[in-house]
Amino acid sequence: MSKFYARLGVTTPFDPSHTYTTSWLLPPLLLALIRSLFSLYAFCTIFTIFGYYDSHGEAIDNRQWFSYFTNLTYVGLAFYFLFSAIHTWSYWRTGKALLQSWPRPLQALHAVFYTTIVTYPFLVTIVYWGVLYKAPWFPVVEDAWSNVSKHAINSAWALFEVLLTCTSPRPPLHMLFIIILLALYLGLAYLTKATEGFYVYSFLDPSTGVNHVVAYCIGIPVAACVIFGIVWVILWLRNKATKNMTKYTHELSEKPDGSVGETYGEVVEMREEMK
Repeated sequence: MSKFYARLGVTTPFDPSHTYTTSWLLPPLLLALIRSLFSLYAFCTIFTIFGYYDSHGEAIDNRQWFSYFTNLTYVGLAFYFLFSAIHTWSYWRTGKALLQSWPRPLQALHAVFYTTIVTYPFLVTIVYWGVLYKAPWFPVVEDAWSNVSKHAINSAWALFEVLLTCTSPRPPLHMLFIIILLALYLGLAYLTKATEGFYVYSFLDPSTGVNHVVAYCIGIPVAACVIFGIVWVILWLRNKATKNMTKYTHELSEKPDGSVGETYGEVVEMREEMK
């Protein structure tokens, strides 16, 4: 079991370099604040959409809302930034992230969760604007704002996590979970057709051609794997480019009277000696 956890990126102790709660550019307090704001915006967007549908007599959409992959990934973003903010706040406050004291299964889930956060939003954005969106632009301001939030800002947030944190390239085993989750969603999409009477996405409708459906069912997971690979390379390049740069950390220091107090500062972490 320990080998399985290791392949998931769960070390003992877990994340000793605090890669999930630090940034090579931002201090932990600012990183926690930004993640908190991202989460707040996402949840406000979700609740506003629900309220908008209800106020316009379209409550049926609320029951179908969670059938859309876009919406599921957006909820995932909201909760990811909520929990990552909590972990970052705890790291800033005590020098140890709450995540580091969690059971190993939850640590593994967080590691995989992070991988989905830096993979699925890009997939959603590409599929929506490249396949699903049809001009002209949305005539209703609320629709435009909702779609930009879910299909553009989502990728901006994912890019923030890719470029500005200290996370390592994702373990190859995570790619398997990316595919499994997509397969599970495919089952949900056809379950929605059976229970609600509509296809969540038109390209899943066999009446458009079985080959057409098969192409999408294969193409989208392949695209997800390609995105995974690109993100892996970017993470590797980012770590290589920032290895000799200042890493912001939070430490506990001993006061002159022997008690332990909090200090905050910049610690230059030389991951590799300058040559």
